[in-house]
Amino acid sequence: MAVLSQTDPEQLRRELQQGEGPDLRIRRAIVGLSLVGMASMAVVSLFQTGVIRHLPDPPLDRFNSDKVNSSVTAYHWGVPDGTVSMAGHAVNVALAAVGGPQRVREQPWVPLIAAAKAAAEAAVAARYLFYEMPIVQKTWCGYCIVDALAHIGTFALTLPEAGKALAAIRQTR
Repeated sequence: MAVLSQTDPEQLRRELQQGEGPDLRIRRAIVGLSLVGMASMAVVSLFQTGVIRHLPDPPLDRFNSDKVNSSVTAYHWGVPDGTVSMAGHAVNVALAAVGGPQRVREQPWVPLIAAAKAAAEAAVAARYLFYEMPIVQKTWCGYCIVDALAHIGTFALTLPEAGKALAAIRQTR
């Protein structure tokens, strides 16, 4: 079982662009959702690296994206967390694009790796969404909410294919 596709590039292109089926539709949703997450974190990354000086917020109480994204927590990995999150979304896009519509049988480790990676990111996102912003920071960041929901949604979307991949692995034993 190869992790990366042994498929002819022309066949892979045709399958990804024109293929049908629930797994491909879900993988396309992962791509779209991850790109939304990347867009929100691209703006945050511009702020966190000093390219822009202010993040606009909705005119609602308790929204202060500048404060949230300037916190010690946002830099505790030695790199701005917006850049790390954006890179995570980019890897989700690549993992969703690996293999054709039969990858559950041909490359079952890919959906399992995608789900495990997405699970870790969803756990971090949930901590940030339900603990860090409301309890520690006592303020909200709209960009971060979009990012967290994108990570959590991506994890949820990886589960059906991961379940099928696990069943396919069990069948080969």
